[in-house]
Amino acid sequence: MGKLSATGVRAATRPGLLGDGDGLFLVVGKTGSKSWIVRVQKHGRRRECIEGAAQQSAERARQIREWVEDGLDPVFEKRKAAGIPTFREASKKVVDLHRKTWRNEKHEAQWLRTLEMFAWPTLGDIRVSEITPVILTQSSVRASFQLFRAIGSRL
Repeated sequence: MGKLSATGVRAATRPGLLGDGDGLFLVVGKTGSKSWIVRVQKHGRRRECIEGAAQQSAERARQIREWVEDGLDPVFEKRKAAGIPTFREASKKVVDLHRKTWRNEKHEAQWLRTLEMFAWPTLGDIRVSEITPVILTQSSVRASFQLFRAIGSRL
């Protein structure tokens, strides 16, 4: 549980670090700007991750501590998550890349319609790195064998 109250955070004006507990710190800058950092250490290696608003910081701090306990580097995991697109973003890029090779606009319309109807409702917001064969077979993408093959070839 946090030691700093909302009033204490608002009143903090002197530059420096204020500990909130469990490795969560409020950083007050020279200009009075405020941000949160999570500081964790395991096997003598310290990592600091900059976080945003106070409400989200406590939850993110908990997640970062879990990553460290699992032997993961929180800085690497954060960078990795930021660079991996969702299925919807990646499939739009694929359509854009193939657009020049198609003979007519009908091909693009077919691709987009298939993705919109069958793949994006269940897979659209999932990061590409998290999609597994199990997710594919459990989703509505498997509506029919032929449709599954068509979508699979387009992925």
